[in-house]
Amino acid sequence: MTQSIFEQTGEQINDTAHKASRAASAVAEALEDGVGEARRAAKHGCYAAAELYDDTKRRVQLHPVETVFATLAAGIAVGTTISWILRRKPSCSKTDAREKGKESCSC
Repeated sequence: MTQSIFEQTGEQINDTAHKASRAASAVAEALEDGVGEARRAAKHGCYAAAELYDDTKRRVQLHPVETVFATLAAGIAVGTTISWILRRKPSCSKTDAREKGKESCSC
């Protein structure tokens, strides 16, 4: 009886070790697959960025005036948006708060 308990325990340990080894192999394989996919995505992104740069360079050479006006328009739009956002934000000073009779201004 003692022998059979030891044998069962040994079999369970071997079975558990085998399952752990298979799980570790599966995790390692999944990690390698993920790294490979990340490398492929990085290469693809690099190629896409280079292609975008080349297309932009070609467009600037073919249409320089349009490019300058488009850049100017984009700059004006961004500047106007930032100015509008900053203008909407209320500004309070400590003197404003005292005039209102409050400790702090919650404008």
